[in-house]
Amino acid sequence: MADERTSLRAVFDEDAELYDRVRPGYPGALFDDLAALGDLGAGARVLEIGCGTGQATVPLAERGLRVTAVELGPSMAEVARRRLSAFPSVEVVTAAFEDWPLPGEPYDAVVSATAFHWIDPAVRVAKCADALRPGGVLAVVSTHHVYGGSRAFFADVQECYERFDPATPPGLRLRPAAAIPTGSEETDRSGRFGPARFHRYERELPYTTAEYLDLLLSYSNHRTLSAERREGLLACIGALIDGRYGGRITKRYMTQLHTARRL
Repeated sequence: MADERTSLRAVFDEDAELYDRVRPGYPGALFDDLAALGDLGAGARVLEIGCGTGQATVPLAERGLRVTAVELGPSMAEVARRRLSAFPSVEVVTAAFEDWPLPGEPYDAVVSATAFHWIDPAVRVAKCADALRPGGVLAVVSTHHVYGGSRAFFADVQECYERFDPATPPGLRLRPAAAIPTGSEETDRSGRFGPARFHRYERELPYTTAEYLDLLLSYSNHRTLSAERREGLLACIGALIDGRYGGRITKRYMTQLHTARRL
């Protein structure tokens, strides 16, 4: 499992420009809530884990925060540096968080947006606590595809996945946002954080056939399929959208902000 996690998390670096172009980013209200929950005024020090191409880093920087962003992939980090060149208070470090030495001065917040699950579970919570000052906030952002949008399409498309992706469970269906568990077991169990708080944000985004296929190519489970299976899957999905849904579908996202203060 550890080897699989290590290999999959490196896949995103294969096409950092595509990732930056097609991933949906995060709702602005999430960063306003994070700043309020963490008492993060201008000049507060933030450590971001797995910044990718800077999709969460830019909103943090725009709020006047001083950010050290650690990113495993050199291509992703290079795109992030380019996007953040106007913010002298932001540093992008190319490193695996597990191996990166923490500086002597603790941070006011540690943020990880759609990346925390890629970090070694034996390390991540304890090292985040070590990085924070007492009372500092750990903020974990996760993104979920939930029931809504083009509902019929997302039921129909499972036939394509069952045909071309052997890892697809038969009859898989999307869950409503309310059915997605919050999950604070790691921070609760660590004994180093106070009670978790959760905020959720839902939105729907439209895609043309080409846009949706590009989005799928930014996901590790699609990129790691064999070329034959991946091409068959994308052709099947493209034909479904064009032939049955007029070349456009809508996807519903739920973004969750999980915060906990270091004791």
